[in-house]
Amino acid sequence: MKPFLQRKVSYVCHSEDQLRAKGYDKTPDFILEVPVAVEGHVIHWIESKASFGDECSHQAYLHDQFWSYWNRFGPGLVIYWYGFIEELDCHRNRGILLKDCFPTDIVTL
Repeated sequence: MKPFLQRKVSYVCHSEDQLRAKGYDKTPDFILEVPVAVEGHVIHWIESKASFGDECSHQAYLHDQFWSYWNRFGPGLVIYWYGFIEELDCHRNRGILLKDCFPTDIVTL
């Protein structure tokens, strides 16, 4: 939450129970109330992973979480705290960006 407050980014953070009551079965860590742009890509949600993005785990996350978030909320950003294999960041044009830290070049829309 601190990076959002420092950059004055508006966001919605509902509890999992609240979102499930609205019919969402899978939810990202943050749903942005007002989308932002990161490196020229519009972002509606952010998922934070306290792990390294290797091929096996990333493919599982894409299948089990990220594409579901994309279908429900639009394009998003995944932050792998311990880095990721660069070649896995190949879905930017389809709406899923990968970073290893919170971006500093956020543009509010």
